Amino acid sequence: MSKALIVNNLVKKYKEVEALKGISFEVGEGEIFGLVGPNGAGKSTALKIIATILSPTSGEVNIFGYDIKKDAQKIREIISYLPEEAGAYKNLTGIAYLKFMAEIFADDREKQKEYLDFAIKITGLGVRLKDKIKTYSKGMTRKLLIARTVMSRPKLIILDEPTSGLDVINAYEIRSIIRDLAKKGMSVLLSSHNMLEIEFLSQRIGIIHEGKIHEIGTPEELKKEYQANNLEEVFIKLNS
Repeated sequence: MSKALIVNNLVKKYKEVEALKGISFEVGEGEIFGLVGPNGAGKSTALKIIATILSPTSGEVNIFGYDIKKDAQKIREIISYLPEEAGAYKNLTGIAYLKFMAEIFADDREKQKEYLDFAIKITGLGVRLKDKIKTYSKGMTRKLLIARTVMSRPKLIILDEPTSGLDVINAYEIRSIIRDLAKKGMSVLLSSHNMLEIEFLSQRIGIIHEGKIHEIGTPEELKKEYQANNLEEVFIKLNS
């Protein structure tokens, strides 16, 4: 499998605090890779470095052959990042918001239309796209934001807690969207506290704790190694 992302010995220090202590992992092309761990483990820090928002203290990140330190601008052209607390312009309609974002992502009108059409399909919101975002439920807003994140068909999608706070139906629909995007060839780096979600979505998983990755494997490999029925049990055994 060709590599979409290679993280090698990544370190991040904030004064006296070492948030990442030399983590290493890889994500293949078209793979969904889950990065899981308790609060404060370093997940969001790792995602922000990979998304070129934070600079690493040391270590290497390579995305489709581009080095994160030398080629940050090129990397931004082929990735997209959706943080947990992302928001949209509430006084715009859904369709106006997507048009606005398409115009940011592309100068060419034909390309803008292509992005917009793809985003409309991803949202599944239909006529509700004509309504203002301030009338949307949290689930509807999250679908809109995911559509914005993937409208340009990035090669690597970085998602931090994509279904946080959503009800069962909306969470399931978001997960289905993510799986379909991977089937279209996009690579996905995903962080979530929901172990069942991670198990449902991810081909492989990295478990991070106190800035270090303690295990990497498929859900089945990890469950077998720790004699667990599910990933929640694996997680508890690793963190107890």
